[in-house]
Amino acid sequence: MKITDILTELDLKIISGHKGLSNEITGGYVSDLLSDVIGNAKEGQVWITLQTHQNIIAVGSLKDISAIIIVKGFVPETATIEKSNIENIPLLSTELDTFNITGRLFELLQKE
Repeated sequence: MKITDILTELDLKIISGHKGLSNEITGGYVSDLLSDVIGNAKEGQVWITLQTHQNIIAVGSLKDISAIIIVKGFVPETATIEKSNIENIPLLSTELDTFNITGRLFELLQKE
């Protein structure tokens, strides 16, 4: 499954990182602690967080994250958007809270 496959199903808004929309998804990871993501996220996962600062892109790049979903309609900083475009990591947004978007992504990935 690719990032493009989950956009409509999960009603996600693309903020930046359009060149990475064909990235493959291997699973998902949920955390707001950068150290936790560094220690436990796996390559190809979609990371769900409420963080909006540019360090999320640095961590996403370090872990080869396929995309980052920002919850609750939070708006990322301009520097975060710029880094997303440089690193080709799609930055996606949802109005849903973490619990609900995680459940929906889990269900979608289980169908595959």
